Amino acid sequence: SGNVSVRLPADGDREMLAVTPFGKPYDTLRDEDIVVVDHDIEPVEGELAPSSETLLHVNAYKMRSDIGSVVHTHSLYASVAAVAGLEIPPLIDEMVMAIGGPIRLSRYAFPGTQDLADNVLEALGDRNAALIRNHGAIGVGRDLREALDVCSLIERAAQIYVQASLLGKVNVPPIEVIETQMELFRMQRKAEDTS
Repeated sequence: SGNVSVRLPADGDREMLAVTPFGKPYDTLRDEDIVVVDHDIEPVEGELAPSSETLLHVNAYKMRSDIGSVVHTHSLYASVAAVAGLEIPPLIDEMVMAIGGPIRLSRYAFPGTQDLADNVLEALGDRNAALIRNHGAIGVGRDLREALDVCSLIERAAQIYVQASLLGKVNVPPIEVIETQMELFRMQRKAEDTS
């Protein structure tokens, strides 16, 4: 469960996004169920109410022009880490290259509020993933495929972290390797921004 959005081309000065509707099971969604709203969450297209977390999506697009899609999940292991109050260290190399470093945990806020959006985006920063305390996770990307891939990686990293913790030993790569990978992530992002 969760919600998904994609940034749409602006209509003049009106920034817009397509977002999954509130309360509709994904396995019953049809194209016409997707809701189009502007950044004031005013309806543009669609009959259903937008996701209750639309404010989080809108604020992500406002904060970072490089975000083309936002995926919010309630996946099991990411939610376990979020409930346990655990940030996920950069355990595996692809975490840093795809996410930008450790997966930070937001401060708690009531779902659907500006406080939740602010807290989650503070935890997200310039990275592609964050955990939402007592709630789930968020993954972002330049497009929907990248955001989905990030969410898959969040869940896999969370599962690895929980399982390794149960074994009593979590080994993180050397700090100099992590710093080099983080610099490569930033360089890749800059290169994409200029192309």
